[in-house]
Amino acid sequence: MARDEQLKERWEAVVSMLSNRFADGEVLDLDAIIYLVGLQELGQIHRRFKKDEKLDLMHIAICRLLEPYGYYEFDYFDDQGWPHYRVLEQLPPLKSGEQSVLMKEAIVQYFLEKEVIA
Repeated sequence: MARDEQLKERWEAVVSMLSNRFADGEVLDLDAIIYLVGLQELGQIHRRFKKDEKLDLMHIAICRLLEPYGYYEFDYFDDQGWPHYRVLEQLPPLKSGEQSVLMKEAIVQYFLEKEVIA
């Protein structure tokens, strides 16, 4: 199977699984899935977040998702339990479609590592 086809199938599996579990089957978009990864990484799932905290959750997710690619490295947890990352390498300039593919690939890898999909 071609790499792109495999990514597409795995991405659809992630979207389907998360949409069924968290959105009553309504299809979640990329940003919503990034947000869910941030929630998972923070581990404080049963609380309400302010708008700026929701952006911080997405930042946590992006750092965690791109960590295996060498762009970020986990640094420490602050006294509220929020993870902090440091930049190892700046992301190259990417077009919107390229960013989307990179993030989908990183999300698929994340869920493969967590053994949520196969």
